[in-house]
Amino acid sequence: MSSLSVAVVATPGVSPFHFSIPFMIFAQAVESGLFSVSVCADAPGQVRSDMGFTINVPHGLEPLRTADIIVIPYWSHPEEKPDEHLLAELRDAWARGAEVVGLCLGAYVLAYAGLLDNRRAATHWEFEQDFRMRFPLVHLDNNALYTTDERLITSAGTAAGIDCCLNIVRERYGSSAANHAARRMVVPPYREGGQAQFIEHPVPTNTRDEKINELLDYIRRNLEKPHDLDALAGFVNMSRRTFTRHFLKATGVTVGEWINAQRLQRSQELLETTSASIESVSELAGFQSPVSFRQSFKARFNVSPSEWRRAFRGPEPLA
Repeated sequence: MSSLSVAVVATPGVSPFHFSIPFMIFAQAVESGLFSVSVCADAPGQVRSDMGFTINVPHGLEPLRTADIIVIPYWSHPEEKPDEHLLAELRDAWARGAEVVGLCLGAYVLAYAGLLDNRRAATHWEFEQDFRMRFPLVHLDNNALYTTDERLITSAGTAAGIDCCLNIVRERYGSSAANHAARRMVVPPYREGGQAQFIEHPVPTNTRDEKINELLDYIRRNLEKPHDLDALAGFVNMSRRTFTRHFLKATGVTVGEWINAQRLQRSQELLETTSASIESVSELAGFQSPVSFRQSFKARFNVSPSEWRRAFRGPEPLA
């Protein structure tokens, strides 16, 4: 079985963590002989990382012309277009059949090259709005840990690069090789749930409308109770129609959306900080039933409440 050549591109301000991922997986964790890894940059020499230390790069961009897989591990300046020389080399490499990979903000480099137009891609959730604004033709998936579309591979933030590279191993050499690599790195070979479980969903807590602010405080103190529009409208001495209009203007969301978001946020806290059963968490957070709770939680975070608890609280200590 012939080895696959991997070229990792070091760009100014590269993240050492992201830069190390393809080396840890392709050069160290996978059985020897399956991949050969080289590092390159616009020009040979020293490339300074975002942590201040430098990386010695032995090659210019020549390896991109023959590599089977090209990895852009990071891009530290999302607002800046990379050098056209690099972008042209990436376009040529993809056209001749290479896989081109952008880990985390490295997806920006692929997008600036035009390779992701009308294709599916992922990047760190914190940069979702910026990425969509700059690249409206890209079909950004803000939940996926990684995406693959016509030999163009992108990943979400930080550790998702590990998931992405393990999947490349899996696609090329099968699950056995990927599982072997994951075991050597002491990481799961496959993670459920995508990055939806890590995305922060801020909920308005204060507005410019004092009456609405008093109501928000009241609801937060009484999330476990049922709330209907007529009762809430009466709380602020408004008609139902006037109330719904004022609430939407003040918070940017409907009453139902705001209450559901608050209940989900409360349930997260309870799952992470208590040992209460799922049924108790559902009741304390104000959901009508454990079934509706599980459905709402899964729809928002793409994992079950139990999976959330395991991921963010860890296993219970042994007695």
